[in-house]
Amino acid sequence: MGCHSSKFTLCPCHCKGAVLEVSDAENEVKDEEGHLPFFMEFSLDQLRFATSGFSVENIVSEHGEKGPNIVYKGKLDNKKIAVKRFNRSAWPDPRQFLEESKAVGQLRNVRLANLIGCCCEGDERLLVAEYMPNDTLAKHLFHWETQPMQWTMRLRVALHLAQALEYCGSKGRALYHDLNPYRVLFDEDGNSRLSCFGLMKNSRDGKSYSTNLAFTPPEYLKTGRVTSESVIYSFGTLLLDLLSGKHIPPSHALDLIRGRNFLMLADSCLEGQFSDDDGTELVQLASRCLQYEPRERPNAKSLAVALLSLQRETEVPSYVLMGIPHGSVSTSEQMTLSPLGDACSRMDLTAVHEILENVGYKDDEGTATELSFQMWTNQMQDTLNSKKQGDAAFRHKDFRTAIDCYTQFIEVGTVVSPTVFARRCLSYLMSDMPDEALHDATQAQAISPAWPTAFYLQAASKSALGKNDEAQEALKQATLLEARRTTGIS
Repeated sequence: MGCHSSKFTLCPCHCKGAVLEVSDAENEVKDEEGHLPFFMEFSLDQLRFATSGFSVENIVSEHGEKGPNIVYKGKLDNKKIAVKRFNRSAWPDPRQFLEESKAVGQLRNVRLANLIGCCCEGDERLLVAEYMPNDTLAKHLFHWETQPMQWTMRLRVALHLAQALEYCGSKGRALYHDLNPYRVLFDEDGNSRLSCFGLMKNSRDGKSYSTNLAFTPPEYLKTGRVTSESVIYSFGTLLLDLLSGKHIPPSHALDLIRGRNFLMLADSCLEGQFSDDDGTELVQLASRCLQYEPRERPNAKSLAVALLSLQRETEVPSYVLMGIPHGSVSTSEQMTLSPLGDACSRMDLTAVHEILENVGYKDDEGTATELSFQMWTNQMQDTLNSKKQGDAAFRHKDFRTAIDCYTQFIEVGTVVSPTVFARRCLSYLMSDMPDEALHDATQAQAISPAWPTAFYLQAASKSALGKNDEAQEALKQATLLEARRTTGIS
């Protein structure tokens, strides 16, 4: 794991009780009472209208749910919501459903995707919660597209979940059913929230642990009942997910820990991002949570205290660490676009061409050195000539020729240049080929994830495709990255 994480140390006794607790005031998670409406009952017509008639297009399978019950996104009084529609047989007793919904609906906390209402009409049973727009932990850990989750953010997620469990326990809701990466959601600020749907107690709503038995607390296999200690065991499996970037069976992970094969457990994407001490501490906490005997496991409060001490870069917003667009970018911030951003927002492709031509290749980090070295090899001469011819055609606005020449350069694949993709992207836009342009802008981003130009060109490409909402999000992301460069935040 590089110079910072080449080794771990772990006490074989698991150091039970080694984590010190602090006072409730120091470990308090402040709630948001007053920032959300009181829990209320909605009519079926209201929720049908909010979800466009429970439209298939509004299904959000990634909103913390798997299995037979469907979650829809919707809008109610101009506020985005998530609506969970239960299987008809899930809650046969309407009184039980209402009582359970109202009990969970009393919870209000910044670490929860809070329940704000329900509907119980005829055979219909629906829950209404805050909508979380930035996917699940499973998506960001296992199926990421642009960048893996940073170590600092993984520790922050672990703390947020421990705080959520601590809060629920303090309010008498310590039992969470089927705690897994799909139940962890991200709000518009990039902060992790625990789905409140898992706090609903109902044996008919599928088994509490319906996934692979390898991840099931051992006592649940014996009794079929969820306990507060079972929840801690599941939290331990989440710590393994955060550490490894994979869904590793606890038994296999514990074998690696006992054999001190920590490098096989840690995510290779995290190389150099954490110290030996921090890595050891997280392994330590996961190991304690996964103890076979329930009484040997820590409680949520001690976990929150231990994870609090591991936090780094606390002043950096979560959406920056996650690399996601920030939904609260104001109109005034959107108006402070760079010249390239302004040109892309207005679809002034002539101005975009002039800017890209003037900037040249200065944003290709390390590429200039590599190109000069490659000039010494006869093997690369033709490839470099293709690039030079492409640059000449681009400069003279012969975009069809530029596309052909840049394509020859790209297909060889020996030298990777985000600027070449950016120039071919604009050439495609000038040639009325927006799909190809978007592909190249995305490729430029994949090569250089923090390059604002790639996002600006994505915005222009999406505008050309009529995807105006997505274009605005790309502009916001580019503006954020530009601001980070200006302020020196890496």
